[in-house]
Amino acid sequence: MEFKSERGPVCMKTKTLMSELKSKYAEKSWNESFQLVRRCMEKTRDGRVCEPIAKCLQKINEALNVSSSAAMVSRLEMIAKQRGLGSHLSPTETVCYLTADLFYIEVLLLPGGRVEDVRVAHHGEAPVSSPSLLQLLRMKQFEEFSLKLDDLASFYNIPGDSDVKIKVYSSLRHLETDLFKISHLPRSLRESDLHIDLIMNGRIGNVQSGREGSPMTIEYYISPADALMGLSSTGEVSAGRVALVTAGSTDSSHRLQMESLISSPPQVDSCGFPVFQPLTEACSLLLPATFLLKLQPPLPVLTSFIEKMGKITDGVIAEKPLQVEPLHKLLLKTSRKYNPNTSCTDGLQFLVPLPGSECHSYVFPGAQWSCENWNGALMDAVPFSHPGHVPALLEILRHQSAISVLLESCFSKHSHSRDAALLSELTCELLPESDHCFSITFSLHESEHLAVLHVAVVDSHQMSCKLLMPDFMDHELDEYISRVLMRCMSIPITMRAVCRRVASLRTRPAPVSDPDESECVPAAVQEDISVSLTPDFCDKANTDAFVNPSPCASLGVYSHWATAGLPAELV
Repeated sequence: MEFKSERGPVCMKTKTLMSELKSKYAEKSWNESFQLVRRCMEKTRDGRVCEPIAKCLQKINEALNVSSSAAMVSRLEMIAKQRGLGSHLSPTETVCYLTADLFYIEVLLLPGGRVEDVRVAHHGEAPVSSPSLLQLLRMKQFEEFSLKLDDLASFYNIPGDSDVKIKVYSSLRHLETDLFKISHLPRSLRESDLHIDLIMNGRIGNVQSGREGSPMTIEYYISPADALMGLSSTGEVSAGRVALVTAGSTDSSHRLQMESLISSPPQVDSCGFPVFQPLTEACSLLLPATFLLKLQPPLPVLTSFIEKMGKITDGVIAEKPLQVEPLHKLLLKTSRKYNPNTSCTDGLQFLVPLPGSECHSYVFPGAQWSCENWNGALMDAVPFSHPGHVPALLEILRHQSAISVLLESCFSKHSHSRDAALLSELTCELLPESDHCFSITFSLHESEHLAVLHVAVVDSHQMSCKLLMPDFMDHELDEYISRVLMRCMSIPITMRAVCRRVASLRTRPAPVSDPDESECVPAAVQEDISVSLTPDFCDKANTDAFVNPSPCASLGVYSHWATAGLPAELV
């Protein structure tokens, strides 16, 4: 006899059996039910875990209050199984180990389900306490703890068997040593802020060693707006573009270093870069992997720049990426200022508000921006095989970041049709030129003619502007506009400065001799550094071009190391 339920036909015998099981275990405690499910899992064949049983075990674990060492161990074992890690208890049952090929974690247990310490041990290294993992377990935040383990395991996502993984990891550690040596070579200052100068002008940016299992990080670019946001919210700059130094698998083998390639103390060439030891069979191995710069956030990169990176890395980077799109569309998809509900169509227009109730309109003609020179691809990782590749790769990433920041400054969450230009004080149309140049066409209210501002982004350190207007030419004005753009990295703020300066020059009968005028940006421009900032931050902005960028520009940041040598940990 059969009857139908919401899930379909069910045998009466099965229903009776389920009722008997339910009544049999109705009075059982959670711990007894938990042990029963564990025994069922241990009896699975071929090491395969039945998915319904695994889900049942997870639900029971989450329902249990971790108030004993046994409950804590059970929860840790379940997390290890979910993340593909091994687990076992020490003979004294006071330490729970979570193990992988290249690292393991020690959880020191106390009575009552409490945790004394959590230590992370990397391959060949002594265990080191991890305050963040310890805090998560003490707060019983097991889901967050599990995610941390996943991040740690992904750092060691190295191809091959245990022997290959160990060799790739060893190569990665030698790479980190060389990158530290490069970052600490003496150099001259360009910016008054030491931290900003290190990010923007350091040979490989601001390098931070990995902590608690996280990889080495390189902060390689930060815009003036992000720098101000970071300073305002936390008191320190931490809002820039970051690259994580890791390793990844490849179909072909690459020769990777198995020792440091830079002598101690480093020998430098005429350009101030270190001289590397050749990659011979004695100091390197062919391995199915490459090093990676994992970009956070992923960066839209012009195809011409990707080709340049491919030449730097001797073909490690594919010359032609698979998914190519117009750069402005990629920027729209990744920009925090863009409304994702708005489609990328021809004639897309943004209304960009500026402090002081001023509003500009910026148009990106889709057909023109779809040209081949301005096609790009979204890159989340840059593969390479030699520490000498990193400085040149980062310069290209900085160059691309500068172009992206300028174009993104014209985006906003307010997109309208072309008729919306009537609502703005200034309407500008951006048109692409070469792969690092674009033009801004606009019309001043008091003029019947169009004007064009040509912008050339030579690299992240050098930009030039040329204003083309009928019956108006001023080379000093071009230099002034270039300085403003470099200091604020915002097209709307630069365009406002252009309009105000042109208006003032037209009304003045003759130039006024002002010793500071050729070097400083007006106070009106200093008020706002980015349209994305709140008004509270705008008064703190500074877009001045430095007369003397640093009183000690001739001194190296680490000049005392030039004679004393590198720190012991870098030797």
